Amino acid sequence: MSKDWTGNRRSTFATLGASNHVQHERPSNDYYATEPRCAEELLDLGLEIKNVWECACGEGHLAKVFEKKGILGKASDLIGRGYGEKGVDFLLQQKKWDGWIVSNPPYKYAQDFCEHALSLASNVAMFLKLTFLEGQKRKRFFEKHPPRYVFVYSSRRKCALNGHFEKSGSSAASYAWFIWKNDFEGNPTIKWI
Repeated sequence: MSKDWTGNRRSTFATLGASNHVQHERPSNDYYATEPRCAEELLDLGLEIKNVWECACGEGHLAKVFEKKGILGKASDLIGRGYGEKGVDFLLQQKKWDGWIVSNPPYKYAQDFCEHALSLASNVAMFLKLTFLEGQKRKRFFEKHPPRYVFVYSSRRKCALNGHFEKSGSSAASYAWFIWKNDFEGNPTIKWI
């Protein structure tokens, strides 16, 4: 029987987007842009989203959709990528936000972004890998802050390294919109997009 697999143990994890298993050196400020249609799909969920702060806006792939719909209140990012207010470290912001905080945060800091967003706003939507549900530290976070909804994508969506969708192949990662409402207590409702 001939071998049809040429990868190694790390190949599976790299394919799934596990940042500690890629072959190349990861940049200090990983930038993975989200397909704009993900923002459109979020808005189609009937959540009455308004006054959006996109706090890790990159080149504005999500924020431009919110802007076009007339609901973008603010767009910012730590790194200037040509859209929004640059040099804004979201995790250091203290002013409460009267609206929604919506983003695809840097995955390395995803829980920090979620926790901080919940300290600033009553409504939070984060586009995250489905594996965000895993882990003991996150279990404690979810016990304290259960999401109201987890909208799981039934088909793959792309997050493109450095915003280069034309260079990105198909995605092996599964994504979901995680929706928090600060007054919610109970078990999350899981739905599919």
